[in-house]
Amino acid sequence: MKIIPAIDIKDGRCVRLFKGDFEQTTEYSADPAAVGRRFSKLDVQDIHIVDLDGAKSGTQSNHEIVSSIASESDLDIQLGGGIRTREDVAQWLSVGVRRCVVGSVAISSPSLVLEWMQEFGADSIVLALDVKLGSDGIPLLTTHGWTQDSGLPLWDCLTAYDNVPPQHVLCTDVARDGAMAGPNTELYSRIIERYPALQLQASGGVRNIEDMQQLREIGVPAAITGRALLDGKITENEVASFRQSA
Repeated sequence: MKIIPAIDIKDGRCVRLFKGDFEQTTEYSADPAAVGRRFSKLDVQDIHIVDLDGAKSGTQSNHEIVSSIASESDLDIQLGGGIRTREDVAQWLSVGVRRCVVGSVAISSPSLVLEWMQEFGADSIVLALDVKLGSDGIPLLTTHGWTQDSGLPLWDCLTAYDNVPPQHVLCTDVARDGAMAGPNTELYSRIIERYPALQLQASGGVRNIEDMQQLREIGVPAAITGRALLDGKITENEVASFRQSA
């Protein structure tokens, strides 16, 4: 299983949100590129970047920072936040981003995203399907940087991609993101059971390397962590040991 470090950018700074709330942020660095350089030294293959401003507004204002991280790192960069047009995808891929993470439009316009997958390759697109659990336990999708509830079940959205299955799906349990409450292993087990070939990326709640081990045990191919790395709850040596024990 891959560990993917995460950098969330808001107002040009590296931050973490608490449960997806834009009003509850913790700032970690005024220099996200420096955080990118730090993560590039880890024994990992990828870096996950989220333009939170773009996710909320649809207008990307952190292009220079993202481009800087992409140009300085030898790792595969996957970027999300406000990517809503074919031109957005083409532009980011042209400046060194390896995969574009598509959220709101993947839910509202699956036919459009299917066209992008066919044009740029399914490996270049990650569906970001962020969920809040309903009272009945059904995972319901949120959009626009987690600020809007779509009312659409996760399963219905994935069904729309049956003809051209995505390779990568990033699923975040919004209630656990940044809360250090542990990952929702039950949710990820359900996804893996339904879609065993999916390159699932689990996100939200990772506290320590033991949580990573638990995700690996249930068969999750990749997991994203930001706060645990930034807070030192997962160390550089633990990341290396985890990779070596795979």
